[in-house]
Amino acid sequence: MIEVQEVGRTFTISRRTGLLRRERRVVHAVQNLSFTVRAGEFVGYLGPNGAGKSTTIKMLTGILAPSSGRIQVAGLDPARRRTALARRIGVVFGQRTTLWWDLPLRDSFELIRHLYKVDRVAFKRRLDELTELLGLGEFLRTPVRQLSLGQRMRGDITAALLHDPRVLVLDEPTIGLDVVSKAAMRGFLRSLNAERGTTVLLTTHDMGDIERLCHRVMLIDHGRLAFEGGIDDLRATAPEESSIEDVVARLYARGAQAPDQ
Repeated sequence: MIEVQEVGRTFTISRRTGLLRRERRVVHAVQNLSFTVRAGEFVGYLGPNGAGKSTTIKMLTGILAPSSGRIQVAGLDPARRRTALARRIGVVFGQRTTLWWDLPLRDSFELIRHLYKVDRVAFKRRLDELTELLGLGEFLRTPVRQLSLGQRMRGDITAALLHDPRVLVLDEPTIGLDVVSKAAMRGFLRSLNAERGTTVLLTTHDMGDIERLCHRVMLIDHGRLAFEGGIDDLRATAPEESSIEDVVARLYARGAQAPDQ
């Protein structure tokens, strides 16, 4: 469902070094990255801040084009077929919302129906299903700006799934949620993957999310893949309470080769 082959992404950064002088340097955000995600997998994509996770997600969704290498998501080149790809994937950014801030939740969903050209009957059936599963019934007439973080996250998840995507990309979907909301979100995502077979790629700093949801994990550091394996392999590396930074440090302590600085 997702194929990444020897992908690189560089940025040129300019900074002032004098009154009339500027210095340019090339930053390798992602370097020679290769991995695959099979249909129906729930895969964790981890890494410390600045490791290249967000750059990878932006390339997978077509926001950025790779500087080198090849990417296919749901059979499409994201950078070349971004509009067509949008109909096959759903994306949720935990720190940003795709909903309209001043509109009631239901009106945001109706606008999304028009954007994705979802049949009205299919839309109603899907919205009713998601509303029940995520407990959104009492909030549908509430403006998005008045929702709690947990309620808004459930709204964003619903918005990402209204067009029944084959792939769901989640960037920190449980960030800032309380224990109850986090447990509910994990339960829903687990069911979505198990019962509907939706392919899920999850980025998170929460090791609890990884432990409870993912079949397999990949860890990126300094733009390169530093670890790939099962949950048991990761669990042997560091306890659940560890941060991603701790996991990276422990991996290198056990003999993993650190990417070039």
